[in-house]
Formats: sequence, C-alpha cells, structure tokens
Amino acid sequence: MSQLFPFRALRPAPEAAAAVASVPYDVVSTAEARALAAGNPLSFLHVTRAEIDLPDTTNPYDEAVYAQAVRNFEELKRAAPMVIDDEPSLYLYRLRMGAHVQIGVAGCFSLDEYDRNLIKKHEQTRKDKEDDRTKHMLELRAQTGIVFLTYHASTAVDAVTRRVTAAAPLYDSPAPDGVQHTVWQVRDDDVAALVRAFGDLPALYIADGHHRAASAARARDHLVVRGGGHGEASRFIAVAFPDREVQILAYNRVIRDLGGRAPDVFLAAVGERVRVAPGGPVPARRGEVSMYVGGRWHTLTLPAPPAGTARAETLDVEVLHRTVFEPVLGIGDVRTDKRIDFVGGIRGAGGLEALVDSGKAAVAFSMSPVSIADLVAISDEGGIMPPKSTWFEPKLRDGLLVHLI
Repeated sequence: MSQLFPFRALRPAPEAAAAVASVPYDVVSTAEARALAAGNPLSFLHVTRAEIDLPDTTNPYDEAVYAQAVRNFEELKRAAPMVIDDEPSLYLYRLRMGAHVQIGVAGCFSLDEYDRNLIKKHEQTRKDKEDDRTKHMLELRAQTGIVFLTYHASTAVDAVTRRVTAAAPLYDSPAPDGVQHTVWQVRDDDVAALVRAFGDLPALYIADGHHRAASAARARDHLVVRGGGHGEASRFIAVAFPDREVQILAYNRVIRDLGGRAPDVFLAAVGERVRVAPGGPVPARRGEVSMYVGGRWHTLTLPAPPAGTARAETLDVEVLHRTVFEPVLGIGDVRTDKRIDFVGGIRGAGGLEALVDSGKAAVAFSMSPVSIADLVAISDEGGIMPPKSTWFEPKLRDGLLVHLI
C-alpha cells in the first residue's frame, strides 16, 4: 500500500509560471544560480538559493541566507502572485524533452512510510546537505523542492492520466533548456481514483531527491518536539512517474590529476588492471567505460564481478572504483576526495573533453547509464548505490508546486 494525499498547493498565477519556475536548487552552483536569476526577480532561485541576493563572499549556509530566503519568499508570494488552491488537489506533471515524454502524479506522500522503508531508498545522504534543507523548510514552513519517485506502472493510474490530460492544463510552457513543463489539476472523482490506485501499489522508490525526503523527515521530527509535526508536516511533496517512462542518463567522472604521472605512464598503469584499447567517447555496452586522457579516447573493459555479487557492487561505477580509482589513483571515499568530480550525462562527451583539454581535469570517464531495473532491484535488496550513480533527465522545476507545512 502506498498512501497518496491531495494538498492545497502554493503555486504561481498562470501568467507568472514561466518566470517563477527554476532549476532544482542542487543542480547549480551559487554562481550559476545568480546568472540564471539575473534580471528575473520572480525566479524561484531567489527562494531556494537566496545567497544570490547577498554579497559574493556570503557562505551559503550562513544564517543570513535563510533570513533572506524568508524575505524573498514573502515578496514572491505578493509579486508573482502565488496563489493557494481552495481545496486539496492532486496534479499531473508532464515533462517533454524532444521525443521523450513522462507524466507523473504530483501530491504528498507519507513520511511514516518513508521511515518504514515502504518508500524505498538507494542512496546515502550527507548531513551537511540535510542540515541545509531542513533549516530551509523550517524557516519557510514550506517544502520548496520536489522529490522524484517512481513506481511499477499501473493501468489504473494510466486510465486517470488519459482522462485528465485530455483537458486544458494549468501551465504549459517551455523552460530555457527546451524542456516543456505541463501541469494539470486533478479534481473530484479522479482524485479518489488516483488515491485508490496508489493504495494498490506495493512500493514507491525514490529516484532523485533523497536529501529532500530526509530533510522533510527531520523537519517533521523538529516540529513534533514543538507540538506541530502532524498533518501537513508528516508528508512530503513528490511527483511519482511510472518506471517505464523514467529516463536515466550516465553520471560521468573526472579526476583533477593523474597522481603525478604523465598521461602515457598513467595509461600503462591502467592497462595493468583492465584491458585498454582505442575507442570512442560513449561506451558501447555495460562493462565498458570510455576514458579520455592525453587528447584521446580509450575503451576500458572492466572485469566481470563474480557470481553472487550484490547488485550494487556490479554497477560499472563501483567496478571502476575498485579496479582503477583505488589502486591506480589512490581515491578512497568519493564523497570526500576533492580530486574527483561528477558530470551529468546531459553535458555529453564534449563537456568531458572540454574539462580535460582546458586543464580543469586530467582524465575523464564516460559511463553507461544505470538502468531503472538496477535501481529498483538494489532498492528492493536494501542496497546502496555508489554516490552519483544516476542522472535523471529531464528534471522537474522548482516553484510550480510548493507544499506548505
């Protein structure tokens, strides 16, 4: 059983939706957020990344940032304006990127089910990132970032989706990156039908947004101590997409240095661990990794994990870590090692080449994407994926639907 709750969304008036909607807070740096919001006082980045309205030297976790976020949130409510629906509703959220289309159900989900792992996880979270979003939620009394869930596709959900999307949407506008964001409000009998359909689902899976969900649980716990952690604070906002529509791109890696080796010496050291051959920028199949170093692409063929290996340990990112990153580059914990960085697959091979050719990185690794079947199986096993294993695209926009707690 998966509980789905209608809620009274705080959302922009339709004419302001395109200006308000912004990229998720955690996919851009402060400098990128400042550039994206420049000249647009309605951008929701003024709420989610309020340091952009403070001096450049401001620490993003400074108390002043949260106070600025509150001021900006209140101003945005007035200026956009932002409206609150009269009655609790559900919403359908469609993302269209080129030929790819996915439609999810937007609503609130149970933090109790999250605690009991009925909403399944595959990623560890970092305390500093949780601290930030927990404080942000408590100061604004709002969940401004949406969790991305997936579920085994349901014919009952599909039937409601077809009915609702035949009507005119609340919002329908392209983002600057060309992704079309369309939102419908679900009412009356269709709300009840979706609640029933989700009640029949055996489980939900967090695809993206582990820190948002964990922070919502911590904010609820904080409010419980103060006598206010029930009702809306016991739920978190998410959009749930059917598994067959979810698109996962590769999450690539770059390393800042070669451990003091010249490129040819490094290449030889890698060749002692895995088979290396000339290759292209995109691996042809699972078990292969494309590596760019010294101005050339090479194909690394990874060793096959032994039979019986846990699913999470068979992922290419984990095998690459064990066979190359640790023994050749001396990289242990990728969560803390400053020599490694991660590049979303949306930036393509050209983005990796540019980082190496400019000297910002010494070597780049282009990965095969993890499958949704891997994500579900690892979550079902209670396993944990290596950090930065999945890059979901297209992404939801912040600001179109806000959950007040």
